[in-house]
Amino acid sequence: MSIEKINPRTTLIIALIFVVGALRTYLSLDQNMFGLSNFSPVGAMALFGSVYFKKAWKAFCFPILALLVSDFILHIFVFKNEHGFLYGGWYYVYGAFLLMTAVGRFIRKVSVNSILLASLIIVVIHWLVTDFGVWLGSKTYSQDLAGYWHCLVMAIPFEGRFLAGTVIYSAILFGAFEWLQYKYPVLALKNQTTIS
Repeated sequence: MSIEKINPRTTLIIALIFVVGALRTYLSLDQNMFGLSNFSPVGAMALFGSVYFKKAWKAFCFPILALLVSDFILHIFVFKNEHGFLYGGWYYVYGAFLLMTAVGRFIRKVSVNSILLASLIIVVIHWLVTDFGVWLGSKTYSQDLAGYWHCLVMAIPFEGRFLAGTVIYSAILFGAFEWLQYKYPVLALKNQTTIS
């Protein structure tokens, strides 16, 4: 690939996604940070990629690839799961991640309000989907609607941290990219010869 064909916008979007994915991994390597479990950039990664990539395959592929790579590194260095590479219930986490990415596809204009609303929606998606996986077949929670509700209530502190992480990392990602587009107009979509 020649240097002329490298799209600086796409390259920067991918780099930002992988930087916050690496930050997720780095913070999780510190045992003292486990008190901040779920204070994660995962929601922001899904939202950011889905908003700025115009091609759907990129919007879904690169954020989930960053999640997969960071999960792999965490598996090797932190969790050392003896049951295989991915943790139990991973399909609920990745399914929620795909749904969260889909939410960003509906954002037409990046604004504080649209990102805050999308952040709230994706946290609710994460809460309902991943905790369904925790509840289903659990010996801790009764296998009825009351048990599922109890599971959701117990997850509120984790989801509060997930919301805080999503909002803060979204502010960093969206703020940085919007500022960089302003500072370097070549990054703006209208200046691209190929769509991101």
